[in-house]
Order: sequence, then C-alpha cells, then structure tokens
Amino acid sequence: MERNEAIFQLVTYALRTGLIQPCEELWAVNALLAQLKLDSYTPPVGEAPADIDLPAVLDALTDDAYERGVLEENSIVYRDLFDTGLMGVLTPRPAQVIYTFQALRAESPEQATDWYYKFSQDTNYIRRDRIAKDVQWKADTEYGELDVTINLSKPEKDPKAIAAARNLPASAYPRCQLCAENEGYAGRVNHPARQNHRVVPITINGSPWFLQYSPYVYYNEHCICFNREHTPMKIDRACFAKLLDFVGQFPHYFVGSNADLPIVGGSILAHDHFQGGRYTFAMAKAPVETPFTFPGFEDVQAGIVKWPMSVVRLTAADPARLVELADRILTAWRGYTDEAAFIFAQTDGEPHNTITPIARRRGEDYELDLVLRNNITTEEHPLGVYHPHAELHHIKKENIGLIEVMGLAVLPARLKTELAAVADKLASGDDLTADPLTAAHAQWAEEFKGKYEITADNALDIVYKETGLVFAKVLEHAGVYARTPEGKEAFLKFLGTI
Repeated sequence: MERNEAIFQLVTYALRTGLIQPCEELWAVNALLAQLKLDSYTPPVGEAPADIDLPAVLDALTDDAYERGVLEENSIVYRDLFDTGLMGVLTPRPAQVIYTFQALRAESPEQATDWYYKFSQDTNYIRRDRIAKDVQWKADTEYGELDVTINLSKPEKDPKAIAAARNLPASAYPRCQLCAENEGYAGRVNHPARQNHRVVPITINGSPWFLQYSPYVYYNEHCICFNREHTPMKIDRACFAKLLDFVGQFPHYFVGSNADLPIVGGSILAHDHFQGGRYTFAMAKAPVETPFTFPGFEDVQAGIVKWPMSVVRLTAADPARLVELADRILTAWRGYTDEAAFIFAQTDGEPHNTITPIARRRGEDYELDLVLRNNITTEEHPLGVYHPHAELHHIKKENIGLIEVMGLAVLPARLKTELAAVADKLASGDDLTADPLTAAHAQWAEEFKGKYEITADNALDIVYKETGLVFAKVLEHAGVYARTPEGKEAFLKFLGTI
C-alpha cells in the first residue's frame, strides 16, 4: 500500500469509527505527518475501501517508516511502539472518553460498557487481529464444558529488544502495567506503549478506582478494574464489599479477584485489582451439590459447589449479609489447620490460606463464590501441593489464577505446535518419544490413544478433548479438598467451624 493511500485510509478509519470528527480531518492528517516525520501529503483520488483493514494500513506505514530510517528496528516490539503512537494521535483525549462513558452510563451501565469495549477495539488497544489468532475450544467434562485457549495474542519479545531493555536505567514510572500512569504513555522496549489507552474512573465501595479492558482479552468484554493507588492486593472484608458493589453497579458483568498470596495468586500482586466481564464460565453454571446452612445466616443460601476446586457459594438478596458471612469464612480459613487433610494455616511464620472470590448477580440476588486456596509447598511438590502436579506440567505448569479457577484454561503458545505434532504422530503411528516437540507428551498420549480409533481427520479434535480433561485434573490438583468421601467430610468439618 502506497504511503499517501495508507494515511488516507487511516484517517478515514478514524472518521468512520468516531475517533475523530469531520472538523478534525486536516488536523489528524497533520498530526500523523508529525508522527511519521513527513512534511507533505497528497490525498489520493477516489474513495477509501468499504472495509478498511486497519492492521494492513498500520503495517504499511510502519514498513515505510523503517525504510526511511524513522523506525530503528523492524521487530515486533519496536513496531508495536511505533504503530501504537500512530493510533494515539487519533485517540480522543481522556476527558472526551470519560464524558461519553458517563453520559451513556446515565442511560444504562450496559450501553456504557458496550460503547467502551468497542472503543477499546477501534483504537487498536485491543488488537482484534491478534485475538483472532488465539486457538479456542470447549471440552466436555464431569464439571460441564470447560473453556480452553492457547493464547497467541501477547507478543513475545525479540532478542534485540531484550538486549536494549537490559541497558535501560531502572525506572519506576509507570510503577506497574496497571497504574493509571500508563494512560497515554509512549512506552519503551521493556514497557508497552499506551498512547491509545484510556481508562474511566469509577467509585467502588466509596473509594476511587478505574475501569479498563484487558488488551489480551481471554473472554468477552474481559475488563480490569484497579485501585487508583498502587497498593498491594488484599483479600479482606473490604474486598468482598467492593466486588459486590461492582456487580451492583454493573449487573451484567461478573467480577472476581485473584488470591493475595504467591503461587495461588495472579501475576500482579503489587497492585490491587479485579477482573470481570460479560461471560458465563462453567463455574457459574455449576450447581450447589451439598447445601449448607450457617448458624445465624439462615437467610443466605449456601453450599459446596460441584467443581474440581473447593468452592463455597453464598447467595442472598442483601449484599451486606454476604459480606458479613464471607468475612467470617475468610477469618476462619486464614487460621485453619487440619493436619489429617494436609491443611496448614502457616509454617515457619509463612501464611498459606487465602481465598479467590468471585461475585455475580443472580436475578435480583447477589452471589459470591469463595474458592479456598492454600499455597504450601513440599519437597515432592516444590511448586505447590495445591498446584498442577509435575505429571501435568507438559500441558499446564503456570499458576492457577482467577480465570483458570472459573474454568478457562489459558495455555502457553508452545502448545499450538506441540499438540498439532502429537495429533500428527498419533494419526501416523510415529514414535512420540523421538521428536522433541512431542516427547514430553508421549506418556499422556499413550495412555489415551487406546480409547479411540484415531485418523488424520479426527486426531487433533481428540488431542484437544484430552487436553480439556487434563485441565479438569489441573483444577482438581488445585482444590484443597479432594473430591472423595474423605475430602468432603474434611470440607464439611471446616464449614462447621464457622
């Protein structure tokens, strides 16, 4: 695509998506010229295509910048820094975004989030083309249909960017990738560009927070709400109140928090934040299999959920009642030890027990799922007793955070190639142990291949199905109480202490 044509299409795209107004067209051209380090522009003759391919337009302008020496390295990190700067030129200022969001929210929270989610994609902050490359499927298990995704949308750093980052002076700005200081930040080789990023302020339980979407959406309208202050994550009474207040304000969304301890927590424990969105996970569909009544809380429906992890579900019309009961459960769990069940509140002064909470609306009622977590390690399980065990690491070795807890496996990009290779070898009968791509999966594949008549046409579907069953086992490993009669008895013993 010729340079002038690419500029013309990019400005037309911004007009069509409402990022700029017709009166801003010439300003937008000149702002792009400054970003591209050009001093002239000749508009092409004719109309822009009906469907403008934004990634192709940005690629054309980035290629041209590299050819002219404006872009120093033609690699994914440097290209992302550059094309985000181009989109930042066309992204409305924060005040405009906040005004539109709040005006729509006055009509309905759903209208506000519908607009904001589309806006976050139109600015290319959420890169639709990369999200589309993610491999996704559902797997039937005894716990319902689990979601599985091989995430390919998060770019890997290239060696030159890694080397350049090593030579940068230490920086505490922005303090982390969640902080509000990211809004409009130009980025650097060790921190993503965010000129096209806009956050909207919300108040949760009387305190100032912000709402945004994840740039690597794992599910529909995958949002993040984060504390205005860079303060560590903490699961406490106030956390439960904030979660329930959020779903009170945005009843079409669920919201949850990662746990606040290493191993069982998420990747960013230094900044208090929640994740939510407009998606119904298998966990939300799972029924209560063992009802339980807490003394003094007869107005709260409660029980153990049929789920591979250890989940207490609380449902009531009054969110304050859920906060009170959840706080009592958390307090009891923090200090609970049952050596026979290998539950230790602490060892050598290190705390182990915490909770992963998830809130949602159930009609007019409020619902809170409390997932019991424990991060103790042993010589046999150095990464965690209640963590995927070593025999499952060929599929999932990383922490089991909020998203996995709810039933969505986020698997590493390597598995796209590796699982395809496993399928090919199962169909052809080749030796799985002879290929580095498949050797780690060989024992697993040998165990299930006898269940099927495997052909070239069905091999990959079978491998994906079995991967989903491994994920169910991963969640069972992460459950503090085994799904056995003994495990259930121990679970009920704990609940009886509340």
